[in-house]
Amino acid sequence: MTRCPWCGDDPLYTAYHDTEWGVPCTDERTLFEFLILEGAQAGLSWITILRKRENYRRAFDGFDAQKLARYDETDIARLLADPGIVRNRLKIGAAIANARALLALHAEGQSLDNLLWSVVGGQPQVNRFHTLDEIPAATAASHTLSKELARRGFKFVGPTICYALLQATGRVNDHLLSCPRHKELDPG
Repeated sequence: MTRCPWCGDDPLYTAYHDTEWGVPCTDERTLFEFLILEGAQAGLSWITILRKRENYRRAFDGFDAQKLARYDETDIARLLADPGIVRNRLKIGAAIANARALLALHAEGQSLDNLLWSVVGGQPQVNRFHTLDEIPAATAASHTLSKELARRGFKFVGPTICYALLQATGRVNDHLLSCPRHKELDPG
């Protein structure tokens, strides 16, 4: 199999590439998990976050927004002492703020799922790139999403993080044309 070269040959990374990255996801908890993990990844490699993913699930109560929104300074101190996650006060604070913002979004009768789909016109945007160099770090859609999430109180949601979120959750198919996953995930 000729995978996208970014995943290399690490079994954890290739499994993520082959089964998860770019697959349209509609589950709110999973989308929230990706939002938090993409923010945690800022300035780091994605494989670092993948290796810590189970620790994040444990430390952040399975990304249950109801629980996470109630975290206080005691919880922040616990998380800052947890070597299984990225111990960055701003990123931890952003996760808590994002849980609260997600709950506010839900209280308005809206969903993160619908918000993510709205910036790509309701269906996956299928790109046709041959090389990694062609893939942008951000797009007009990710800028729009970033502004809307920030307006709603979400943190660590810059355009680059938002583009990674759109890619990971299947709103954008950026598998290279040489990768079998591109065709498998092309709804056309």
